[in-house]
Amino acid sequence: MSGAFHDQVVIVTGASGGIGEQIALQLAAQGARLALAARRAEELNRVSRLCVEAGGATIIVPTDVGDAASCQDLVARTVAQYGRVDMLVNNAGLGMWSRAEDVSDLTVFERVMRVNYLGAVYCTLAALPYLRATKGRILCISSLAGRTGVPLRSGYSASKHAMAGFFDSLRIELSGSGVSVTLSDPGFVGTGAQGRNLSATGQPLGHVPIDMAAAMAPAECARQSIAAAAGRKRELVMTARAKIGLWLKLIAPGFVDGMAAKATATGK
Repeated sequence: MSGAFHDQVVIVTGASGGIGEQIALQLAAQGARLALAARRAEELNRVSRLCVEAGGATIIVPTDVGDAASCQDLVARTVAQYGRVDMLVNNAGLGMWSRAEDVSDLTVFERVMRVNYLGAVYCTLAALPYLRATKGRILCISSLAGRTGVPLRSGYSASKHAMAGFFDSLRIELSGSGVSVTLSDPGFVGTGAQGRNLSATGQPLGHVPIDMAAAMAPAECARQSIAAAAGRKRELVMTARAKIGLWLKLIAPGFVDGMAAKATATGK
């Protein structure tokens, strides 16, 4: 086994499926030692078995990242098992899908912010003393929705904007420490989790609201994200179209609003 993460101790949140599962599997193939975190213990067990088969070592830590004490326990159990932390992957996420004015359960906004933003903050601050000791890495799976507004996803987009602001600021604070901060900004990824997006009533949608045929595969999102973290890049925008869109936002923001509306309607 070879790679930047051979024998590295890595915490992966949201590891029970989708992008997090693929990150865990690809790191396991490099011989990483993993702490797999999510709320669904049965799915963590499944991913753990696959990671061991791929060549990694694992511990399972059922975790609610929206609870600061749970995040502290995740880090403490990782250090107790492995003795250190070399990388934290902030991947746990919760989506929403509704026009803002239609939201009848206003806790939707709080719940999305608590998982996507505060969960990443809680895990990072718990792990930071150990990451400083190893001159480690922080990888955050954010979203293009953290760089531009997206209709029907106002709460999700706001949480990812908050995430980007926090980690861009933290990167400056960590200058000279040896700890790198990488923000990965994919567009639509075909995880199948879109059906769990919160609706206007606060309940899961129960269906995938758009055609995901053109969406990026989770394995490819994971591959690019891991490579960016290995190279200690500050940010990863995954497609040429997205890069052009972010550039156009500076000079033609209305055009980019239209791009976002079309993408939300079509998945492209």
